[in-house]
Parts: sequence; structure tokens; C-alpha cells
Amino acid sequence: MSKQKNELWEWTKALLIAVALAVIIRYFLFAPIVVDGSSMMPTLHNGDRMIVNKLGKPQRFDIVVFHAPEKKDYIKRVIGLPGDKIEYKNDVLYINGKAYKEAYLDQYKKELAEGPLTEDFTLKDIIGRDTVPKDELFVMGDNRRFSKDSRHIGTVPIKKVIGDTKLIYWPITDIRFVK
Repeated sequence: MSKQKNELWEWTKALLIAVALAVIIRYFLFAPIVVDGSSMMPTLHNGDRMIVNKLGKPQRFDIVVFHAPEKKDYIKRVIGLPGDKIEYKNDVLYINGKAYKEAYLDQYKKELAEGPLTEDFTLKDIIGRDTVPKDELFVMGDNRRFSKDSRHIGTVPIKKVIGDTKLIYWPITDIRFVK
């Protein structure tokens, strides 16, 4: 009888450890997310399932998930970091006066028959400041014409960022790391 109790206790311990590890991983390290909407097209599609990495600090051009003002989680690309001066002119992104090529938008620009992908603006036009505030980010969706992003909701406090995401794991035909 003692051997049976010992075996049951070992199985119980293994199960408790497995549950504890799952909770720690899910809430502190990685989490699944489902892309909802088309604001990140053509990079991400509605219904894509991704893994959010909760470790690390957001970097320029990372795709991040954050708590938006509407009590909803948004997924967008980091364009501006704290202290950056952001400007769009003639469909070209300028950060601190330097032009950046956004290769992830090339396919989308080719598909558009007319007009700019992004209307001209400066950061001052949007938030009334020349630079991204300390501890905040300027984010935009890749589907620039149809994305509710920092141009509409303002800059995003870094503390609202859940994490960055690079891995699409579903649908199986689309499994890949996003650049």
C-alpha cells in the first residue's frame, strides 16, 4: 500500500510542477495572440495566430502587442522610440531627419494603383510635440490607409506593451518568422 501512495504522490508532484510551469510561461514569458483585423496587412492577416514574447524591450520596427485605450489589445509596428522625431513626407518615413526604407511595405505599395500609402504628417501635427515622449512609443499598422494607430490614439506608454511578436504558428501554411 505504501508503494501505491508513493507512486500517487510522485504523479501528483509531477502534475503540480507541470501546471506551475505552464502558468509561469503563459503569464510571464510567452502568450498566444490572434490577429484581429487587417491593420497589419500584408505582413499579418486576420486570424493569424502568433506567440508574444513578454521578455525584452521593444526595438524600432518590432511588431508589438499592447493594451489600447479601448480596453482592447492592438498589434502594431514600432516606428518611433522615446526621443525620436517622426515625419512622413512623400510616402517616406523620416526618423530624426534620416529617411528609412520600409521594405515590409514594398509589396503593398506595388498593389496600390494610386495615391500615397501614408499621408504626410509630422509628430507635432499628431501629438503637439516634436519628439516621442519619454517611456512611450509611436506605432503604426502596416496597412497604413486602414490602421487605427498612433496617428489616431497618440503615443503608447511602454508599460502598456505586452511584448513583441515574430512567430506565426497558425495557419500551418503560414508558419514563419515575421521580419
